[in-house]
Amino acid sequence: MSGATRRDVSGGCGITEPAATQFEVSIDPPVNGHLLLPRGGLAPIAGEQTGKSRWGTLLLAYKTLGVVFGGLVTSPLYVYPSMPLTSPTEEDYLGVYSIMFWTLTLIGVVKYTCVALNADDQGEGGTFALYSLLCRNMNIGILKSKRVDSNSNILRNTLPAEKQTRLAKFFERSIVARRVLLFIAMLGMCMLIGDGILTPAISVLSAIDGLRTPFRSVVSKSLVEALSALVLIVLFLLQKFGTSKVSFMFSPIMGAWTLSTPLVGIYSIIKNYPGIFKALSPVYIVRYFMRNGKNGWLSLGGTVLCITGSEALFADLGHFNRASIQIAFLFTIYPSLILTYAGQTAYLIKHPLDHDDGFYKFIPHSIYWPIFIISTLAAIVASQSLISATFSVIKQSVVLDYFPRVKVVHTSSSNEGEVYSPEINYILMVLCVAVILIFGDGKDIGNAFGVVVSLVMLITTVLLTLVMITIWRTPAVLVALYFMVYFVMEGVYVSAVLTKIHEGGWIPFAISIILAFIMFGWFYGRQRKIEYELTHKIDLERLGVLLSDPGVQRVPGLCFFYTNIQDGLTPILGHYIKNMRSLHKVTIFTTLQYLLVPKVASHERIVVKKLGLKGLYGCVIQYGYADSLNHEGDEIVGQVMSCLQAHLRSMSNFELSSDPLEVEREVSEIEEATRQGVVHVRGKTRFYVGPNGGWFDKVLLAFYEVLHSNCRSALPALGVPLQQRIEVGMLYEA
Repeated sequence: MSGATRRDVSGGCGITEPAATQFEVSIDPPVNGHLLLPRGGLAPIAGEQTGKSRWGTLLLAYKTLGVVFGGLVTSPLYVYPSMPLTSPTEEDYLGVYSIMFWTLTLIGVVKYTCVALNADDQGEGGTFALYSLLCRNMNIGILKSKRVDSNSNILRNTLPAEKQTRLAKFFERSIVARRVLLFIAMLGMCMLIGDGILTPAISVLSAIDGLRTPFRSVVSKSLVEALSALVLIVLFLLQKFGTSKVSFMFSPIMGAWTLSTPLVGIYSIIKNYPGIFKALSPVYIVRYFMRNGKNGWLSLGGTVLCITGSEALFADLGHFNRASIQIAFLFTIYPSLILTYAGQTAYLIKHPLDHDDGFYKFIPHSIYWPIFIISTLAAIVASQSLISATFSVIKQSVVLDYFPRVKVVHTSSSNEGEVYSPEINYILMVLCVAVILIFGDGKDIGNAFGVVVSLVMLITTVLLTLVMITIWRTPAVLVALYFMVYFVMEGVYVSAVLTKIHEGGWIPFAISIILAFIMFGWFYGRQRKIEYELTHKIDLERLGVLLSDPGVQRVPGLCFFYTNIQDGLTPILGHYIKNMRSLHKVTIFTTLQYLLVPKVASHERIVVKKLGLKGLYGCVIQYGYADSLNHEGDEIVGQVMSCLQAHLRSMSNFELSSDPLEVEREVSEIEEATRQGVVHVRGKTRFYVGPNGGWFDKVLLAFYEVLHSNCRSALPALGVPLQQRIEVGMLYEA
């Protein structure tokens, strides 16, 4: 779309204007105590910001306890039981504690809290946000149709070609490099979804296993597994009520857990081994590996679980802010974990054979049951945080066309990031219960969990390194130091957990392979569909020829004709006109544009333009991956009509050749067409692979058709009434 996008204060939409006309962007007057920024953001007025920001940040830091850190802070429940220790000595335990301390410090504090939280994509975090950040700043994209117009303010951060690094230019030139980057991002998403399956299983199972310590002769392992499965089923059935309703007590629970476990740890240190903190010296790590050799390396598969949930620290950035997460982690979570693990280790030094029950055994008998109740509730909270994160990841993947469309429900009117997917929820429930009942041994689940944790950390390191090189322009020495330290450290962890493939470590790989195959099959089919439409697109000249046919009628009413491409019109249009021999008097060719940004500002949400033919207009409805698509159909129609009328009137103001009376007549025709009836037309296409097609296309496109036939339509996401929908079938030849 040519022309500059200008903010329309009254309509809240993007208006495409003549390229020769220049405008100055001004800041609007305060609205409800906020300033409307040119890019559509809301910034508190200075006095209000000064008065509220400090307490607001502290309140957010408190709220993060119940959402962000559930998986991380409950890790003491299963770290020691997951470690393959045989006849450990005092020196062994000191070495293990030293490894956990430096893992939490280097990865938790330095990597995530100090580095990764600064690599946000307009306030959103996580592996997928890193990928979208790289795509936008390196000016790369897989699907051409997903690129926004070059004049849009959304791409204001994209670097000019002459200022790009050599690495960025390499990615832009190499389709193989871009596909590798996409594969890495997909693997990270799949592993995070696997985390959403394994975290509820191992957390709840480890917590309820505390029943066996005082009642070992009565409570069997099978009973613990059954109770854990029942708790998870109830938890998943409650998801439909929304995270806010389910988790109103989560932060107090996690606050109680975060406070009580380090107090028990301090008591255990004083009672059992006051000199535990001498293990902070890295010398004990060197001695541990020298003494244990291969067995010490294999034990890292359990030790890595001490940092599990750290990815949520980064991925949940969009729900809070950088300062609140940093404050909560540095002043509560990190000290709590250090003291809790110190207390566990101090107890195990005195009772070296109790490592299989490394958490509950070190709890004093007088407070055993209160701690058991808190730990069970905390495990449920940890499960909730990863379940919610999985819903968010699936939603992001759906809106960007990397995953088949599933139903996504926004369960909060004030928080657009709070989503729920019924299909995904019940699939997660079945898989979680299956993991518990089939792999009830905590060590097997721990091995699988270790694979997820270590691989996600390694993927984040790789993507962060690319961000440092191509966007931050970090000095080469610092980039090399960062990459070497974390790639080697996390690579050693990955090598250790990969030896556990046959002992449960295959579970996340099986889940990820299935998810990756679904995502790649869907992505490949969508890519081939876009390529076909770009190759066989209809331009305005061809459309004019079709409409000039005397047998083609312009029928009354308003039609939204959906198309996946902007540079031209979908070939379904030609198929429709040739067979229906008609087109509505007012037709708006509409593209739902999902952008690689978290949110699109309200004034950039709807962009309209007038096409060269009578009654034909173009419209782009732009959404980021953290935006909501749940609008009523009438609301969308009203918004588009308002933007279109404002666009036509603005054209009459800035083009001397425009006749104001003619413009008002055109606006009246649009209003009349709206009153006569609105229809929404979309294509329902299928691939036809001819006899000369390759086996790869036959397999992948057949799989895509299965997915496409069973996924939801894109139109219900806009709330379009069923009676207003028309689907036009067409075969695309692959």
